[in-house]
Order: sequence, then C-alpha cells, then structure tokens
Amino acid sequence: MTSRRQFIFKTIPVVALTISASGLTQAQAQKIAETDAAATALGYKNDATKVDAKKFPAYAAGKTCSNCMLYQGKATDSWGACGAMGNKLVNGKGWCAAWAKKA
Repeated sequence: MTSRRQFIFKTIPVVALTISASGLTQAQAQKIAETDAAATALGYKNDATKVDAKKFPAYAAGKTCSNCMLYQGKATDSWGACGAMGNKLVNGKGWCAAWAKKA
C-alpha cells in the first residue's frame, strides 16, 4: 500500500514535466512560409539569392535576414524570429523588403 506522501512525491514531478513539455511545444514559434500574407507583402524569400532584384531594387547581395536589425536570432542561427513577420521564424539566409542594416 502506498502512503499519501509517497504518492505525492511520485506524481507531482511527472505532472510538472508533462505540463512543462506541453507548454514548450506550444511556445515555439513557427517558420514562416513564403506564401504567408506578411511574407508576400514584403517580398520575403527563404533564400536571398532568389530575390528578384528588378522587382526589389533595395536588395543587394549580402543582405540577409541574419544581418538585419529586425532578426532576433544570433547571426549564426539558421532560423530566428523576425519583428516584421509577427515574430515568426525566418531563414537566416532569407531576405525581405523590411531589411535594415544591423547597428
């Protein structure tokens, strides 16, 4: 027979881990698709080398999300949140018309 104390000390950690793990998966941002409304409006591309320079004359080689002021990840991160895209994840090698040089 299990005492109340043993039951509590065995049950609480399992419940806490389950709640914590489910919260983490919900809190993770999702990667933005190029077809997303915000991405389309800003001409976002997952690969900056595929940007139509005629359509977006502000684009220049070397401008990528990872060196943009709005990119919230580290420059070495492959994906990071972006303020212009509603904090959805953008590819560090991507580009959009909201690009601004990091200070």
